[in-house]
Amino acid sequence: MKTRITELLGIEYPIVQGGMQWVGYAGLASAVSNAGGLGILTGLTQPTPEDLTREIARCREMTDRPFGVNLTILPTIKPVPYDEYAQAIAESGVKIVETAGRNPERFMAGFKAAGIKVIHKCTSLRHSQKAQAIGCDVVSVDGFECAGHPGEDDIPNFVLLPIVASSLSVPLLASGGIATGRQMVAAMALGADGINMGTRFVATREAPVHDNVKKALVDADERQTVLMFRTLKNTVRVFRNRVSVKVLSIEAKPGETRFSELEHLVSGTRGRDEVLLGGDIDNGIWTAGVVAGLIDDIPCCAALIREIMEDAADCLRERLPTC
Repeated sequence: MKTRITELLGIEYPIVQGGMQWVGYAGLASAVSNAGGLGILTGLTQPTPEDLTREIARCREMTDRPFGVNLTILPTIKPVPYDEYAQAIAESGVKIVETAGRNPERFMAGFKAAGIKVIHKCTSLRHSQKAQAIGCDVVSVDGFECAGHPGEDDIPNFVLLPIVASSLSVPLLASGGIATGRQMVAAMALGADGINMGTRFVATREAPVHDNVKKALVDADERQTVLMFRTLKNTVRVFRNRVSVKVLSIEAKPGETRFSELEHLVSGTRGRDEVLLGGDIDNGIWTAGVVAGLIDDIPCCAALIREIMEDAADCLRERLPTC
């Protein structure tokens, strides 16, 4: 399948694996790329820029196809040397970067000088327009359904995507709530040139997380997520469990919520060690999208991408036979 995304990024299928903290390692990224999609390493999963350089080299040994690196720019408990991570990416020879969170404008000159295509995740029309204006090559339209940070406007992709598509000229990815070929066809009808999937790729054999996490996604329905940090204006969608429900109870108390009240519950290392590595799905925060309601198996990445493309073809043939 050829779209503006496959042509621009040099991939076989218009399917991108989004950056995911503690998940986007070389094993998963290379598996997605080898299957014809675009795998993404998560930059801040690596503890230092030097470690990221080594992980990029490791990924390059595992695939000869294009892959990218995610750089998410968000408030953190500990300061992050974003400029050093960006420099490591630019010097690594990687040609695709996915940015998310805050405006990546300060990094654009360095990325462009290195010949890097920049995909920026946006949760609103105004941010999408800004991304195009500063020179981003692709906008990833992140709807309210997504895992992680959906923004504060609460607009789902069925509305957000066509609004952005009518306003921008750069290629678009539809991100959030996608797991099937039928949805890919729908996204393209709404203006997308490809899809970005995060949670769906967690439930694959190559994802470096505990089997209990993958099974939890298979067993979950579309109601198994909650929105935390609404009171802090930094909304994040996570899996509903004991810890996330406790966070909601603290946020629901009268008066202003202070992050210090929540910090011990929402530590990223706790989510990594207790949940993603340890398999105790109830003892830490981990992001997941409402798309969990569409996940019912744990295939390898190659089988998943093949199934999505077959599903898309079947949808076009059976439901849109005259098009």
